[in-house]
Amino acid sequence: MTATPVIRTEGLSHYFGDDASRAQVLFDLNVDIDPGSLVILTGPSGSGKTTLLTLMGAMRSVQQGRIHILGKSLTGLAGAELTQMRRDIGFIFQMHNLFDSLTAMQNLIMATHMSDTPPDQARRNCHALLERLGLGHRIHHKPAALSGGQRQRVAVARALVNSPRLILADEPTAALDQKSGLEVVTMLREFAAYDGRAVVMVTHDNRIIGLADRIMNMVDGRIVSDVRVNDTVNLSLALRAVDLFARLSTAELTQVAEKMTTRRFTDGEVFVRQGEDGDMFYLLQDGQAQVVVTENGQDRVAATLGPGQYFGERALITGETRNATVIGRGDGRIAMLSKAEFQQALNLAPDLPEQLKRIYFGR
Repeated sequence: MTATPVIRTEGLSHYFGDDASRAQVLFDLNVDIDPGSLVILTGPSGSGKTTLLTLMGAMRSVQQGRIHILGKSLTGLAGAELTQMRRDIGFIFQMHNLFDSLTAMQNLIMATHMSDTPPDQARRNCHALLERLGLGHRIHHKPAALSGGQRQRVAVARALVNSPRLILADEPTAALDQKSGLEVVTMLREFAAYDGRAVVMVTHDNRIIGLADRIMNMVDGRIVSDVRVNDTVNLSLALRAVDLFARLSTAELTQVAEKMTTRRFTDGEVFVRQGEDGDMFYLLQDGQAQVVVTENGQDRVAATLGPGQYFGERALITGETRNATVIGRGDGRIAMLSKAEFQQALNLAPDLPEQLKRIYFGR
């Protein structure tokens, strides 16, 4: 059974301003953030990253589309329900937002008042986190007596102290040196891996990209690339077993894998229909699919496909319509490659497209 996403957006758009000055800043975003993942949002300033982050954190009202956080819709959420939702989210802000009149320890203890943790245990948790982040000798210092990097580490500890199920971080390593930045992100990665939690982080810090499970790049309010790092590795390995791509080098396979999009599917979902034009190549990552052929008004199950098997290539190669209907069986995940990207992948091996056409037209 596929786990429920920690975050799901559907057709999410957002606008700033009114009437003539109204400007769209997010465009029809459809995103699933899986449990256990550390996701990095990159992109130029003004691309919509922080706007998306604040919408995910229920800090802005949803204008158009839907957001589900931890399985609960944010639409219409208000009052006590909204407060409870925010308690399940830890925020790390670029500007720290610490209480100037409180020490590092007191800033964390203040945050524990939102949880049911007994005071003595809460104090031990706070001390352990500050020690872990190299601040054991500064726990009784106020923000004014801390460096920018130390204040940021206090902010990170405060976000983690109540063990929320989701962390949203805006440039959490901006004020940190490389060693401290890697330590913080490693801690966030460990947090994400525990008990189905997740971290979404906006950053321009290329030093930490290698720790991400997924990297989403935004430009002008749209997600222009979405690379699941582990998926790219796994897809490259899966593509190597596909006879169509067996002749490609590792670098070329990685190039193809990065262009594939992956998504969940549910039982009964129809991927392609017999008689329709082909526009996509499919590779099953998890779950099963049935190939159903309709002949003389009767449906016949011609095959059942499993992980690592593919379909949809014939129509892309020959230009013929689909010769079968393919239906998802059970929940699973599927990877897809557009017709144009599929053709580009075949062209990486110069004589392959012509060979395939002869094979498929000869059948």
